[in-house]
Amino acid sequence: MRRRRKFSTGSALLDLLLLVIGLVMVSPLVWMVVQALTEAGSAFSLPPNWLPIPFSLDNFAQIEGLIPFGRMALNSILVAVISTVGSLFIAVLAAYAFSRIDFRGKQGIFVLMLSALMVPGQLIVIPVFILMRTLGLVDNLASLWLPALINVFAIFFLRQYFNTIPRELDEAARIDGAGHFWILFRMLVPLSGPALSALAVLGFEASWNNYFTPLIFLSSPEQMTLPVGLVSLQAAQGGSSVVVFAAVTAVVLPILVLFLVFQRHFVASIAQSGLRG
Repeated sequence: MRRRRKFSTGSALLDLLLLVIGLVMVSPLVWMVVQALTEAGSAFSLPPNWLPIPFSLDNFAQIEGLIPFGRMALNSILVAVISTVGSLFIAVLAAYAFSRIDFRGKQGIFVLMLSALMVPGQLIVIPVFILMRTLGLVDNLASLWLPALINVFAIFFLRQYFNTIPRELDEAARIDGAGHFWILFRMLVPLSGPALSALAVLGFEASWNNYFTPLIFLSSPEQMTLPVGLVSLQAAQGGSSVVVFAAVTAVVLPILVLFLVFQRHFVASIAQSGLRG
């Protein structure tokens, strides 16, 4: 009984500590949303308000008059969706090759590919820019999603996940006359739902929040994405403007909802991808 009581007390203290840490971490986000939903004259009061009183949606209505928020949101959605879907499709094919097909130089190519993860994106932006200019894609959304189609981390992650799936399933499918594409898309891909969901969330988030690449490749306002638009809005209105908080809230909430929806798959994929390498 004493051991159970000590264990219960320790578990309760740990839960309380984690709750406090979680509240501290989420409090800036909550405060930002509250300020975005509060009238401009009542925002940023001291002590800070944790409820939007008086409540107002005028801050969100003013965004479109300051920047082409709708057009920028559409650009961000297009780039994020194309980058995510395209990179996952290529990653699935490459991961299957590294996991299931034996070919000459396989390990060397895989190690060489992984070495690309150690190269910061800022170092290759100049040759990529020259390539996009040669192709006539500067100030075009294709200059954002085309380089993003090759996701080395996604290839590595899926390869590790495919390695956790028994090869006996492949052999049984081959006995029934199945080929590589049938095994990949009818067997491995359905079994890799958690990994694909996690990579989709990470890829969409990375593209949605990408600021550096659109700043380099895009120049016209109608081609810009939301991160660049938020910076221009902040420069025009000031960092303490309630409209800026409303715009940031409108950009952050979709990613937050996406993560909460796929949270279970995200955790499951990380737990299973390292079981066998």
